[in-house]
Amino acid sequence: MIEVRTLSTSSPEFEKTLRSLLAYESVANKEVIQSVEHIIDSVKDTGDKAVIEFTAKFDRLDVTNVEQLKLSKAQMKEAYLSLPHSQQQALSDAAERIRLYHLKQAASSWQYQEEDGTVLGQKVTPLDSVGLYVPGGKAAYPSSVLMNAVPAKVAGVERLVMTVPTPDGVLNPLVLAAAYVAEVDEAYTIGGAQAVAALAYGTQTIQPVDKIVGPGNIFVATAKRMVFGKVGIDMIAGPSEIVVVCDGKTDPDWIAMDLFSQAEHDEDAQAILLCPDADYISKVKASMTKILQDMPRADIIKASMADRGLLIQVADMDEAIRWVNVIAPEHLELSVDEPEQYLEAIRHAGAIFMGRYTAEALGDYCAGPNHVLPTSGTARFSSPLGVYDFQKRSSIINCSPKGASVLGAIAAELADGEGLTAHAESARFRIQKESGDE
Repeated sequence: MIEVRTLSTSSPEFEKTLRSLLAYESVANKEVIQSVEHIIDSVKDTGDKAVIEFTAKFDRLDVTNVEQLKLSKAQMKEAYLSLPHSQQQALSDAAERIRLYHLKQAASSWQYQEEDGTVLGQKVTPLDSVGLYVPGGKAAYPSSVLMNAVPAKVAGVERLVMTVPTPDGVLNPLVLAAAYVAEVDEAYTIGGAQAVAALAYGTQTIQPVDKIVGPGNIFVATAKRMVFGKVGIDMIAGPSEIVVVCDGKTDPDWIAMDLFSQAEHDEDAQAILLCPDADYISKVKASMTKILQDMPRADIIKASMADRGLLIQVADMDEAIRWVNVIAPEHLELSVDEPEQYLEAIRHAGAIFMGRYTAEALGDYCAGPNHVLPTSGTARFSSPLGVYDFQKRSSIINCSPKGASVLGAIAAELADGEGLTAHAESARFRIQKESGDE
């Protein structure tokens, strides 16, 4: 029998209980912070030397220079060609679907001209270089390579650098193959905070980048937080989350497996079901107990569901949607008839999976939209990773003589009010004297 809390929104303690179970602080403890600070400072001070030492210490990989940690494009291609044809095809198909979706996001520069001839606009420019951190060790995520690298290339990033830890020197061919398909330019078998520091500050071998993206453990997340400002970062991601809203008509085995698809990530992952039918909730729980025995990661699933999982009975579907907006989930499944009727009411969700046949797992790999999504309620103010994260915008202002006169008068008046005399005079210098003025 699987352990998972079953709650009802009619309970007086419901909201307090829900909010306590939603709470998750991805804050490192003092030991982690001190360790990461030491690693970053060491890489800043000694570059390659520190990278070599930390790679030997944490990944048990002994080298004499960082060039030995570099993966060539030939190695990436070789990894791709070594895969079974079915895996090659799956990687290529997924990459193409992701590319086609993200092409729709690409922003273009624009300008418009005012009546007096002044031109205003915006210039969109891709970032010069981006670092992609890919987790290694216990698990390998070729899907993360595609989801981070493909939008960067669609945006026009010229230099995309991948770092991936390879404990004991074990390379994952799927990760390398994904890098080949996604057109990664450089790759290094470096992980942890030392990889983040090398990407942010550079070493004798590794040139620094402008932004770092990609998931990682608490040391990686802490390092990304520390180097932010020196470089850009995508986000500080928390554990995986899913909320399933179901009307009680979907096969309960499907819903149980959808909840497990997030719970199997790690013990801190969160899976929540919202449904108005108490009997159906019981059926889902029975399905969970039945299928758990066939799950290779059953221990992780059990811990996740016991600690943070929730089966919630709501009054009706409208109430379910109201609680969705409170939770602001990373992934939201609307396992209902005509899911479009609820779409307008949903304000906060990272990705919305519409209908009974749209499993969240499809979005993780190949649907097309990005699987890098805001977690821990940050969907209230954040968006999925996209092409826009790899582009920056510059404002364009080109004043005509007449426009400079009009704007100069306005600017001078406001600058005087702020007490900034040089600002005001700089604007006034360009105000044209009309003929006949004394």
